[in-house]
Amino acid sequence: MNIILIETLEIQDDRVLLADRRAKHLIKVLQVQLGDTVRIGIIDGPKGCGKVVAFCARFPFQVELDVEFAADMAEKPPIDLLLALPRPIMLRRIFSQAAALGVGTIFITNAQRVEKSFWSATLLNEEEYRPHLLQGLEQAVDTRVPEVSIYERFKPFIEDVLPGRIAQYSHLLIAHPDAPGTLKTVITERPGRILLAVGPEGGWIDYEIARFAECGFAAFSLGERILKVDTAVVALHGRLSERRESFS
Repeated sequence: MNIILIETLEIQDDRVLLADRRAKHLIKVLQVQLGDTVRIGIIDGPKGCGKVVAFCARFPFQVELDVEFAADMAEKPPIDLLLALPRPIMLRRIFSQAAALGVGTIFITNAQRVEKSFWSATLLNEEEYRPHLLQGLEQAVDTRVPEVSIYERFKPFIEDVLPGRIAQYSHLLIAHPDAPGTLKTVITERPGRILLAVGPEGGWIDYEIARFAECGFAAFSLGERILKVDTAVVALHGRLSERRESFS
């Protein structure tokens, strides 16, 4: 936990009283003392610092902070993800890793090779996946929670939802092991916002690839190795970020 995230409603007269796992972390891991300052941030708001003005080092742990914040929050990350629903245990890791790496929006939809049972997972409920997003933000020292949009049917998503969202992107990319293109061939100038589509464990079928192509997606490959979805998301995000920076 490299930043303490708080809700706006927790702030009272420029002070915050923590009495949960955050307080325990401050006391047991960071071993704060009176007068120490720690990084804090308002969820979906600016970052700041908190000065320890009181604490209880025994259970139930409590830490009171005198807080102040910057005027602005960080910009929205320039990369969005479009995922065919992976298995829940993998999706849990993706939520945390994507938030840590920096993702603006995560679209989740269906695909031919997605198991139907995955759609009954409780992880698709916001109260279940939100803690994993916050965990990623705590790791990366960020406050902006990725937006998550879930669409259980592929055809309505690709025909009715996606066309209304793609105008905001300079590049629409789909990762596919058999594609002849590479990132260098599909990104030839400094990109704006990027929407990256990553398929299920068995990959996108030809019909799905064709529908993405109709929407303007360019297919590319990272090479011959087939990666698990959670590994692919991390690798692809890193390569995309590197490609963006190459135009600086």
